Amino acid sequence: MPGNARKDEKTKKTKKTKKAEKAKKAKNTGKVGQSLLTRVLFWCGLELESGKGEEGNGSNASRQPAKTGYLTNYDRYVLSYREFAVVAIIGYAAVFTALYTVYHSLLVCLIAAGLGLCAPRYYKASLISRRKERLKLQFKEALYSLTSCLAAGRSVENAFIATLDDLQLLYPDPRTELLLEFQIVKHRLEHAEPLEQALRSLAARSHVEDIVQFVDVFAACKRSGGDLVEVMKRTAQTIGEKLEIQQDIMVLLAQKRFEARIMMAIPFIFLGFLNLMAPDYMAPLYGGMGYLLLTIGLGALLVCFWSIHKIMSIRV
Repeated sequence: MPGNARKDEKTKKTKKTKKAEKAKKAKNTGKVGQSLLTRVLFWCGLELESGKGEEGNGSNASRQPAKTGYLTNYDRYVLSYREFAVVAIIGYAAVFTALYTVYHSLLVCLIAAGLGLCAPRYYKASLISRRKERLKLQFKEALYSLTSCLAAGRSVENAFIATLDDLQLLYPDPRTELLLEFQIVKHRLEHAEPLEQALRSLAARSHVEDIVQFVDVFAACKRSGGDLVEVMKRTAQTIGEKLEIQQDIMVLLAQKRFEARIMMAIPFIFLGFLNLMAPDYMAPLYGGMGYLLLTIGLGALLVCFWSIHKIMSIRV
């Protein structure tokens, strides 16, 4: 019976191997599914895992740059789970309401309203854009103070430290972006780090064109030994004028943006009003070719919204 015993052993080994392979496949499938979910959530605006040890990549870098030990990357904002959930729910509800007003099909609207879960992505981009705009305006005020300090005969390093005092008077809130950045510059100067290196770190993390240009001009002037005060005056004047033009454009466009939002909402309000007051009049649209006409109208409305957004995106 030794032959039968060997066959039984082989059968057991084969079964164990198959079980191990199945377990491995299930584990790999789970990993792929988890990776796909992580990518989808990341695209929608939620970062499940935050990189550490890199400048500007801390999970709380956007909220507490002075306390966490990570420097803020102004091209990145980490939404909290609560922020993500609230914005996603609002986006889902808004898309569902708009689609139900158009189609009156509960199942289709429940599925298609999943597009509203992308709302946190655009909310996050809006927060990043607003933060950069604040940084630009604060930097403009800092340039004027810096130029005055240099004209008064202070050294470059002392001028930056004095500018920090002026910024504290202008912005009492200790969480002000540029105030925190100038505190970091002061801290680096106190630890014998070159000013140029500290400013280059700020420029690299800010992703603001005006700050990058200023740092490049400053570094070139300091290396070549040019008239730093005059160069700073002209640079501050040029950047200040550019920012003023941007502000004027934003003021002019603010009313038009508000009007565009109202124009986008009116068709849905009008449809809802007609469905409520004259359902028999709207009934032919909810069957046959009516759905096609509604889809074409909705597509045209989305194209108009995209065109308005592109037209109003003016860069100076």
